[in-house]
Amino acid sequence: MRTREVIGPGTLGHRLLVAIAVVLITAAATAWVVATVVGPALFHEHLAEAGVQDHELADLHVEEAFQSASTIALALAIVVAAGTALIVSVLLTRRIGRSVTQMARAARQVGTGRFDARVPLPGIGNEFDVLAGAFNTMAERLEADARLRERLIADVAHELRTPAATIAAYVEAIEDGVRVMDTDTVAVLHDQAQRLNRLARDLAAVTRAESGELDLHLEDVSAVDLLVAAELAGRERADAAGVTLQVHALSAVGTVRVDRLRLAQVLDNLVVNAVRHTPDGGSVSLNAESAGRGIVELTITDTGEGIAAEHIDHVFERFYRVDSARDRDHGGSGVGLAICRAVVHAHRGTIQAASQGLGRGTTFTVRLPAAP
Repeated sequence: MRTREVIGPGTLGHRLLVAIAVVLITAAATAWVVATVVGPALFHEHLAEAGVQDHELADLHVEEAFQSASTIALALAIVVAAGTALIVSVLLTRRIGRSVTQMARAARQVGTGRFDARVPLPGIGNEFDVLAGAFNTMAERLEADARLRERLIADVAHELRTPAATIAAYVEAIEDGVRVMDTDTVAVLHDQAQRLNRLARDLAAVTRAESGELDLHLEDVSAVDLLVAAELAGRERADAAGVTLQVHALSAVGTVRVDRLRLAQVLDNLVVNAVRHTPDGGSVSLNAESAGRGIVELTITDTGEGIAAEHIDHVFERFYRVDSARDRDHGGSGVGLAICRAVVHAHRGTIQAASQGLGRGTTFTVRLPAAP
């Protein structure tokens, strides 16, 4: 429902009208004093200088005619000016008041959690348009954050539900005597507890990284050394999965200034992710090369499941899962790639994923500034 704008006491429109009225009254009073006091005196002085002071009666009539004409002209001018100013000021104050009222209404809606509130551009000046545009941008970001928060809560609840339900079911079965605390039961309970711990740890890590609270201990590290360390860390897992893991890099690639432990976490995560989604007999390659302009490029390429085009831009989002590429059955917490992105961004680098499609492998590329 559209509300009627009211120019009442205390409103911006009322204050503008009062200010304009004060200006008009001051201008009218000044003009009236000039026309009735200063004007006739000056006119009389000019007549005296012209040598017509001997005709006092004529002078009097001329001065009275001048004063009457000036008064009528001035009164008419004041009336027309006041009327015009009143109309213009009412229109202006209504437009400004309407814009401010819409802004205030939208702000109240945002304050109550309705982040879909928007305000139209007033079109009464660049400043108001910039203000309205900034407000709409803020509301859009708040709306996006609210959707992300809702999805995050739902995803966390979903992730917690399975291990919590499994632990509760096993404990109840033990209490009812249906199961005994044997090795298999202990193993299941231990696995589910580890899953909960991993989820809590990963959520804390990605939150710290995205909020900029990571303490980075930077040092110059060879890019090849980083890949060799990642290859050694993933060797056992790759051998167990029947996946070939190799490093293809030249020592001349150079160095990067990074936190060795944080970057090792990123590369280990990417290697584990690649091995996890590569079938027996496949391969994972680690490569480093100079990308020019002081950039070193690290790539992890696998011959695994691949990622469909519609999902490739979302794989770094928390809990975003693709049926084939990020299945819960593979055991990931769902925030590993989000952690990778946050850590790389903290190093002023970039990370992206690329795939030719399902069954055609995936390549993760990390670009980092080279050490000076």
